[in-house]
Amino acid sequence: MARHRNIRTMNYDEEYDGYDDVYGHSVEDDYASSPSMQHFLYDRSQEHQMSAYMQSDIPEEDELVSDESKSGNDVGVPSRIPPLGELEQAQLYSCLDLLRDRMGDALSEQAGIDAILACNFDAEKALDQLLKTSVASTLSKSTKSIIKPKPAPSIQVEKIRGSEVRDGKTPVKVVSAKKVVATGFSLPPTGTDASSSADRQPAKQESAVEETSRQLGCLQTPGATPRSTSPADREATPSATPKSQSRTRENRVDVASEYVKERSGTKALLNLVVVGHVDAGKSTLMGHMLFRLGQVSSKQMHKYEQESKKLGKQSFMYAWVLDETGEERSRGITMDVAQSQFETETKSITLLDAPGHRDFIPNMIFGAAQADVALLVVDATTGEFETGFESGGQTREHALLVRSLGVSQLGVVVNKLDMVGWSRDRFNEIVARLGAFLKQAGYKEQDVFYVPVSGLTGENLTALDEPKLTEWYSGPTLLQAIDKFRPPERPLNRPVRLVISDIFKSVGGSSGCCLAGRLESGMMQTGDKLLIMPLNEIIQIKNIAINEVSKGSCFAGDQVVLTVSGADLSDVSLGSVLCDPSQPIKVTSRIEARIVIFNIDIPITKGYPVVIHYQSLSEAATISKLIAQIHKSTGEVVRKRPRCLTKQTSGLVEIEISRPICMELYKDYRELGRFMIRANGTTIAAGLVTGIL
Repeated sequence: MARHRNIRTMNYDEEYDGYDDVYGHSVEDDYASSPSMQHFLYDRSQEHQMSAYMQSDIPEEDELVSDESKSGNDVGVPSRIPPLGELEQAQLYSCLDLLRDRMGDALSEQAGIDAILACNFDAEKALDQLLKTSVASTLSKSTKSIIKPKPAPSIQVEKIRGSEVRDGKTPVKVVSAKKVVATGFSLPPTGTDASSSADRQPAKQESAVEETSRQLGCLQTPGATPRSTSPADREATPSATPKSQSRTRENRVDVASEYVKERSGTKALLNLVVVGHVDAGKSTLMGHMLFRLGQVSSKQMHKYEQESKKLGKQSFMYAWVLDETGEERSRGITMDVAQSQFETETKSITLLDAPGHRDFIPNMIFGAAQADVALLVVDATTGEFETGFESGGQTREHALLVRSLGVSQLGVVVNKLDMVGWSRDRFNEIVARLGAFLKQAGYKEQDVFYVPVSGLTGENLTALDEPKLTEWYSGPTLLQAIDKFRPPERPLNRPVRLVISDIFKSVGGSSGCCLAGRLESGMMQTGDKLLIMPLNEIIQIKNIAINEVSKGSCFAGDQVVLTVSGADLSDVSLGSVLCDPSQPIKVTSRIEARIVIFNIDIPITKGYPVVIHYQSLSEAATISKLIAQIHKSTGEVVRKRPRCLTKQTSGLVEIEISRPICMELYKDYRELGRFMIRANGTTIAAGLVTGIL
């Protein structure tokens, strides 16, 4: 027992001297570092207030809804600032944010405010002034230690073309190609580029200028590819345009004149989507038209006829022109968007055949998002029209979706009229019922036409021969009606934006990968270097194909297939965007949007889970905030912070998306500022992006 310690006579103060921090030691101090009983005891010696035990997440009553009020919420108010109006204050905060993004920690907040006010809210001039001051101070320090100047390679960064100030963000400025340009400002000319001997500096100073600019994040090492892992970094504009990217902007002084030069004398381009309820005969209708126009040979058509007859589906032989996959042919329905081309007298049509089944609405939304005009096909058979139009069919939903995605010109094709004996009364009944609905949906009467046809027999597709129809109908054929569509205005002089809708390996596999999509704005040429977002990598265009024909350039509105190099095929995903490196698209997971609610059973509340359909993307999202209920027509605020949004109302909301995606404001890019909201398999709202948070 001698080895055991006698704990009865042990002096604990001496035994544990210096061991107060031993793990597990019980502490009964005032601050209660561990959750012991002392932590929960009420101390009467301290003054307690009831408000300390109450929490409230009710927002302030004087919260404003306008964009101007939110522009400075996240910016700390400087210690010295003169009294300014709301507009001047918003400009000041926007310019200050830009200076922080460009200069980072090197920016003194008070110096930035003084420079902005001195330059009359011109962020570009303020940035130039601040940087010259910073560079001058750095040069004065570096020249003191120069012992012997030695030659250094000249610095030359290609110029970047800018534009006017938008949303408080100042783009870069156009300067001489001989000057050093660094994200919106120019440094003093050096070496042989100086205009006088007084401006010439030793080569050592030139290196100091390069080093100083690189420390401020203004120059990028040639050949380095920017890669970002955070959404905030991905949103940043690339610091400088590489030399090989100069032709992307330099050769496009006026894209509109280039368009007229290359496309003059050619037919106007039109993207046409065909929508409608399942089994309305969309694929048969358009397949038969393609055959009548010579886009499908008689030999190929005979093959389709024999193969469909073996499966007992001979009536689907024309549908097989567009439904090419085995699953589509075996099930007898369109599942994906089929694409083809044909020409009218004055138009070159890119045909998009969208699926009608409710299970493939996301694919239909993707096809409609690429379209300029649309054809709505309805079944004139007794009972079938009523099923698609009234009993939960897709006729109403497709018409609303197409209109919400910006398509204002619509052609209604009354198909299968031969099944009701070419009845004039049946045709007039369908026109009357659809006309009232389309007018409520936002279509103008002059932008909607109605054509009676038979997709299976081919009557009134390209020629009008049926005597029973000619007795009461003397209007245009379907081909002639399509030719009357007006081509929309193309955003040719805007920065390049192309949403990737398909990715596949090029022929041979070693010459790069192929990216397919519709060029939403701008112009692209072979050899251009573009930025792919949100991957944030540079790719080079090796070939441009339109309708399987190689071209040297393409313009806004073209459906193109690009053969590119510089990006790994596994890193590129659907929904990524090719854009101008000097003006990249924004990447975000939070947006502010104006939405229009359709017929819904459950009102939309805060925290409502939805699915966002944007171009070729379908992303889970949440309605994180209801900012206001607004008037459906005027856009005026009806009620701030409503508890819910019910059917047939409009509202301003904040939406949290599950992951960062590329988006643009509706006012800047109409095509890239629209999206659809679905929940529980139905479309519940359409939205316009009003703010990127």
